[in-house]
Amino acid sequence: MSAPFTIAIDGPAAAGKGTISKAVAAHFQMAHLDTGLLYRAVGAKVLQGADAVAAARSLVPSDLEDDTLRGQDVAQAASQVAVIGEVRAALLEFQRSFARRAGGAVLDGRDIGTVICPGAEAKLFVTASAEVRAKRRYDELVQRGQTADLDEVTADVKARDARDMARSEAPLKPADDAVLIDTSNQTIDEAVAAAIAAVNAKKG
Repeated sequence: MSAPFTIAIDGPAAAGKGTISKAVAAHFQMAHLDTGLLYRAVGAKVLQGADAVAAARSLVPSDLEDDTLRGQDVAQAASQVAVIGEVRAALLEFQRSFARRAGGAVLDGRDIGTVICPGAEAKLFVTASAEVRAKRRYDELVQRGQTADLDEVTADVKARDARDMARSEAPLKPADDAVLIDTSNQTIDEAVAAAIAAVNAKKG
């Protein structure tokens, strides 16, 4: 079995990092973890009345399979619990263990390249303008049959960016050695191709 090779993919909400990460994982035949789902799962439990830290400590893989985790209310709750240091600490080992599995792994989130896996062999930072990301999130919500207002979604995206970038614990920012991929004017295929090329460059 091949040695561990960690690909860390960070970026703000709706930049396309989830889509890119899944495609990169499939291309290189690696395991994939959407670390944002960990925080969404904790957020969902908090919305149901649970304590955030207790929810994080008791999280199990099956909690990540809940279809309601993609809702806007859960996204907001996830962003709020993500600023709690004890929650982040509780989820840290889960992520690091996943990252170093044999055969390699792709992790996407907000602080993979800076905090979770600073030694990752390949680091990407996927971004796009707030307006482009808000329109994507709005289209996604409408497609799911949820009621949405573009202005409200845009405000939510900007508020989440501000919260993620300003938090004292693991703020959202590119790692110094991350390859920046701006998907504002890229198709999915173009963004995926750029990501695969960046990883191949690191693989040598």
